[in-house]
Amino acid sequence: MKTEVAVVDETEIDMEIIKRAGDILKEGGLVAFPTETVYGLGGDALNRESSKKIYAAKGRPSDNPLIVHIADMDMLGPIVEMIPEMAEKLAARYWPGPLTMILKKSEKVPLETTGGLDTVAVRMPKHNTALALIRAAGGYIAAPSANTSGKPSPTQARFVKEDMDGRIEMILDGGAVGIGLESTIVDLTEGKPMILRPGYITKEMLEETLKIPVALDRTILQADTGKAPKAPGMKYRHYAPKGTLTIVAGEEQKVIQAINERAEQMRKKGEKVGVIGTAETAALYRADSVKSAGNRQKEETVAKELYRILREFDDEDVTVIYSEAFENTGFGQAIMNRLLKAAGHRVEYAGETFIQRNEDEMQHDIRIKMP
Repeated sequence: MKTEVAVVDETEIDMEIIKRAGDILKEGGLVAFPTETVYGLGGDALNRESSKKIYAAKGRPSDNPLIVHIADMDMLGPIVEMIPEMAEKLAARYWPGPLTMILKKSEKVPLETTGGLDTVAVRMPKHNTALALIRAAGGYIAAPSANTSGKPSPTQARFVKEDMDGRIEMILDGGAVGIGLESTIVDLTEGKPMILRPGYITKEMLEETLKIPVALDRTILQADTGKAPKAPGMKYRHYAPKGTLTIVAGEEQKVIQAINERAEQMRKKGEKVGVIGTAETAALYRADSVKSAGNRQKEETVAKELYRILREFDDEDVTVIYSEAFENTGFGQAIMNRLLKAAGHRVEYAGETFIQRNEDEMQHDIRIKMP
């Protein structure tokens, strides 16, 4: 299969390209497209064969649910049993935007799209190209991130091409995305809202809108459970570079010292070492490749650069990676969630034993120390 790459501009929609892409989707093909979060790999959400093609193209386990993307609020009703009041409030505040809601599905949505579950994950992206494509395709696009399963999500079309060239019909190249991390996922099917994947829309923002407490799934910052995933990214290792990634937490100076010591040890063993630092610390590291993820005081810069950095380490054949830890609050929680998934929850502590606390005040004593 030859994959067509078409350059698009969301400020000036080329409807000829959009129509061609929409026709591919209507005919059961796959199209990768930009959103405000990451690039999505789109198929017809109501076509069970299209969903099977998405799983095949990504090499994705078929019990890992796909997110259904819509462009208009009136498209939500037909694919869910009912629209709860909480969903109406969140949609009014955050759609279009980087928020996915899990609701009870209707018979209209095939189980192949929902990973065999009776629930469906739905969002309305805040990106003109994505919205135009959804409408051109008939109103419902199932779209996980447009990468090979397990690898860092693509934030630029060139990363999509690396993974999907020859596997899908078309890639819409809309340049670099804005946010760089996947949408927040909140489950509204159990009465009390629960965040299953953190993102740009934070717990505090959701609580401010709903005026009630919002829970956090305990797997967000801990190892995965054996339960069937209700949302993308809950069960399987995700966002991972080829090299072995370790997160080092603790006081800044101790972290810098620990990473430099580990990097020196690994380089003597013949490993190629990469380090993820920040604008405040990058110049203090000694490794084969040191990259700044951005400014700690501006978490959105870190989120936007994280996946690009992991992809670049792959291009540079880096075999061992060390990363600083980030704050487990607000948007920082989303960054740590992705880093932990990418590292397979490999965390070391420069200093005393570290106690993790989730938002429900549950303590998780990891007890791993730097030797």
